[in-house]
Parts: sequence; C-alpha cells; structure tokens
Amino acid sequence: MLDEQPLLLIGNPGNRRTTGLQEARKRMGMRPAIVLPYEKLLRTWRQGGTLADIVKLNLQNLLIRIDAPGEDWNVERELLYLGAADYHDAAGNTALNLNGSTLFMPNDLSAESQKVGSEMYSAEAALTLEQQWGRIYAPAQWFRGWKKFLVRIGREARTVWPDVLFWNDPAEIAVMFDKRLCQLHLAQRGIQVPPILPSSEPVDCWEILRSAMNVSRMHRVFVKLAYGSAASGIVAYQVNPRTGEEIAVTTVGMETSQGRTVFYNEGKLRTYTRHTEIRTLMDWLCAEGAQIERWMPKAALHQRVYDIRQLIAAGEAGHSVMRLSRTPITNLHLRNERMLPAEAGLDESRMSMIQQAALDTMKAFPDSWSAGIDVMLTSGMNPRAYVLDVNPFGDLLYRVKHQELTPYEWEMELLRKEPVRHA
Repeated sequence: MLDEQPLLLIGNPGNRRTTGLQEARKRMGMRPAIVLPYEKLLRTWRQGGTLADIVKLNLQNLLIRIDAPGEDWNVERELLYLGAADYHDAAGNTALNLNGSTLFMPNDLSAESQKVGSEMYSAEAALTLEQQWGRIYAPAQWFRGWKKFLVRIGREARTVWPDVLFWNDPAEIAVMFDKRLCQLHLAQRGIQVPPILPSSEPVDCWEILRSAMNVSRMHRVFVKLAYGSAASGIVAYQVNPRTGEEIAVTTVGMETSQGRTVFYNEGKLRTYTRHTEIRTLMDWLCAEGAQIERWMPKAALHQRVYDIRQLIAAGEAGHSVMRLSRTPITNLHLRNERMLPAEAGLDESRMSMIQQAALDTMKAFPDSWSAGIDVMLTSGMNPRAYVLDVNPFGDLLYRVKHQELTPYEWEMELLRKEPVRHA
C-alpha cells in the first residue's frame, strides 16, 4: 500500500513541478510528499554537512524522487560551484555506475573543462555570479556539478536508508541528461536514434564540424548542447555543399561586449546566415560539448512537422502530446502548436510505433520509473520511429489527460496500486 512507501521529493519549493505533484497527491487522497529543497541540501554540503544532518526521518521503504533542479538561480550557482575545476569533494571519489560501466569520477576534470573556449568559473566566483535573465552559464561546468550532486545523493541516501528506492536512479538520470551518452546507450540496445555525425577526432570547434560534415556528406545536422533542455542550445544547421552557404536556426542569442560573447536562450527562434556569427555559435557549442546528429526528415501534418512527447511510468504508456511546428524545432515553449494525437487523427499503427519505441526506451533504464520520451516519425508512406530525447523529468505536461487523470494524478494512481520496486 502507498502508506508503506513515503515519498521524499528533492526539488524547488513553490515551483510548478513541486506544486503540481503536491496538488495531485492531495486530490488523490494521499499524504503530501516530504520536500527537501535543493538549495538547503547544496548549502549544507558546501558547509561540510551531509544529508543525515538535515533529514531526520526514520522511514522504512522510503521512495526518493529527484526532480528537475531548474528555475532557481541560487541552485544553479550551487551546481556551478560543485562543477568548478578548483572544487574538491571531501567526501571522496565515488563513481556513478550503470550496468557495470563507470560514468563519472567526481574529482576528474571532464574533457569539456580542458577545451579552449569552454566557459569556466572558480568555485568562489560561481557563488557570486549575478543572474542575467536567459543567459546560459558554463553548461559543461554546470553538468559536472549536477553529476557530482547525483553521485553524492545516491551515496548518502543509501547510507541513511539502506533500503531506499529512487523514483529514477541517480546514475540513470545522469545518462538521460547527457544526450551523447544517452543516444549511445540506446543505440547499443537496438533503439532507433538519429545517426550521429561520424568524425575521426572530437568535434570541439566549427572547423572540425564542417570537415566531418563534408567527409560524411551529412550536410544537414542538429547540433545540440549535450546537457541542454527545453531547446536550450539546439541548432538546426545546414550547409549547401556546392556554394558553402550556411543557415543556422536556433533559440540561442549572442551579444558581444568588450571582445567577449555571451549566449542567451531567447525563447524564440533566430536564423543566422553570416559566417562569423555561425562560427562563433558553433565554436561555443562544440567547446562546451555537443551531440551532433543527422537532421532527420520528420512526418508532417498540414505543412507542420511534428514529434510526440510520450510519458511512460511503471512500464505503461500514458499521456501523449503532439508538438507541431513550421520550423525544425518543435518545443512547445517556442509558441509551437500542441495537439493530442487523437485530435490530429494519428492512426493506431503510427501511435503504436511511437508508444512501442518509448516503452522499449524505458526498458533501457531498469532502475527508473518514469520519463518523457520524445519520439519522431519519418516522413513518407512507410514511417519509422526514432527516439530523440529522454527526459527524466518529462511528466510536466499541461492540458492533457489519460484515463481522465492528469500526468501527476496518473502517476500517483500507479503508485497507489503498486509501490516502486526496481530490478
């Protein structure tokens, strides 16, 4: 029964995710989750404390949900602090492991941190940064901090509560968050993903990117910030192989002041055609770490391409949202159109392909309970399904119901029926 499995939610109090989950639990007649704020936990760690110092709970069969850390500037600074090159984890070198493979050693600097052009802040400087709305701060450093967080919360939680279970396992969250590692992980398990750009050397600048595109004759690619979400750092890039003309469509804005370029999420699409601007953008993206894949021709409806966010929980396919756009990038916050597959007249065979791809994807993460899987169908009479992204926090979906329940209500109903149990 649910009462035997209390829920500890690590999140940002008052934001739409925490509020939505708590409201769903209330509507379903369930006890509220115990909320542990990211900022409190990260500050405690920075001051030398541990999880055991701030969560005084003697609970059996505890379930921990790690929610998205975004939408809180203080939390972002703390994660940049953790990811700083001069930060050392006094708790020791513990690696994240997935299926026996080491993913990350916290005190090792990632390749991105050593690249010329990769933005970096010292640990001290990270804590004093002032927020500039929309600016993208040192994404590779942020991700190092995020991975360190996942390592440590997994270790400390299992020390405090030996029988603890995670809604989504920290090591698997780390894989889902890294687009490069995630797509490789899926491809190795037979899941169809867009082909990556082949290259004989790491693609860490525009020059190597163009060379690899020319050699492989892959003239249309998506260049994606490896750790971005909500279309942050995504560029649809194409080159005319005869003339060399370039076009880059992206949400990233650039401003140059005193010889320094900073990058922003603009919340709308921009098109760059000038070589100098495109090269600056690509040099930054590649230096920070990018997933570069073939730009696949998506299926279209009424002259708008689409893909689908499919929610999977407890091995079941739930809510589906179709995202339609007249541009290559379909994310809904860019004012693209949302539609339910049934409203669009998507036939059962296509919907079955999408849901099966999402279900198969979730099986690649046996210690995770739910995720939002982004799936596209190729254009033409005989479409194929390709998995574009795996979002461990992909259940924040608006104005859509499944079995007359919102996404959070549906998840709570599944929890009521059967507590989380991992393989």
